[in-house]
Amino acid sequence: MGYRKLGRTSSQRKAMLRDLATDLIVHERIQTTEARAKELRSVVEKMITLGKRGDLHARRQVAQFIRRELVMVTDEEGNETKIFAIQKLFDNVAPRYTERQGGYTRIMKMGPRRGDGAPVVVIELV
Repeated sequence: MGYRKLGRTSSQRKAMLRDLATDLIVHERIQTTEARAKELRSVVEKMITLGKRGDLHARRQVAQFIRRELVMVTDEEGNETKIFAIQKLFDNVAPRYTERQGGYTRIMKMGPRRGDGAPVVVIELV
């Protein structure tokens, strides 16, 4: 079937998916339209699968796609540290899914958007 064009050129679409994927990894839950969420799901699941692999080549493949964004992370003792989104993917997110064989995201419908009636959903990491 292919992919959704989302009314954008290929470079705009790739940039949008990079931003959405980075935001989903950082915040672990974002609100967007249904079409974008369905397209984002395949991208993020591939990134988490690479994160589960954890080798240097996988890190470089993820670094090509995920934006270099600083994230505040709190550890068990309550200490806050700044790390990059890629590091959060490999150190915090991917280890949670070692026993899971895919299906790392969940899409929940929220209803139509007020301005244009587009179906809005929340996509989150399971």
